[in-house]
Amino acid sequence: MNQALLPPKPLPGFENINRYWDKTQNCWAAKILPGEVYVTRNPDEVIVTTLGSCVSACVRDPVIGVGGMNHFMLPELHDNGHNSWLDLATRYGSFAMEVLINEIIKQGGHRQHLEVKLTGGGKIIPHMSDVGHSNILFAENYLERESLQLLAEDVGGDYPRKVMYYPTNGRLRVKKLACLKNDTIYLREQQYQENLAQMPDGNSVELFD
Repeated sequence: MNQALLPPKPLPGFENINRYWDKTQNCWAAKILPGEVYVTRNPDEVIVTTLGSCVSACVRDPVIGVGGMNHFMLPELHDNGHNSWLDLATRYGSFAMEVLINEIIKQGGHRQHLEVKLTGGGKIIPHMSDVGHSNILFAENYLERESLQLLAEDVGGDYPRKVMYYPTNGRLRVKKLACLKNDTIYLREQQYQENLAQMPDGNSVELFD
């Protein structure tokens, strides 16, 4: 029977993530979009996404072989609302990180074992504000504040990225895209920015060991 017809069962809560059989990688791939997260403990599964200004944190517990990736962006900074922007950075950035970490912990992971790789945060539209830089600073500061181990990062620049992450062995592959062949990434992230303003305030997550 064709292996592509037998997808591994996703962990609870991730049934709606788009998954497909990647013939090139010869494995199942879970594709996440802005605002999404995916966690797996299947050794034959890769998580993929495409990043412009957004950042992805790739987090795993190497002891038990479970990990995942998020895809997030902070609200844009406005000169007349610096304090409120800081509140929103905590609201959305911390939420994205905590959801990912909590899901790994639910699967038996331990905070003291977690290792992190970061990628993304490009300035893909020259005349736009550099929200990618803000995303990078937030992610790096968050990891330092939470005493999480940053193994590697590929961030910044003026190009989008295609990302492939293998959570069970920690392999991160990043392809720097030379240019935007179309405006799909920009429009997708712009829509994500607009959606942030409509999210409810109750996005708090309590971390546990």
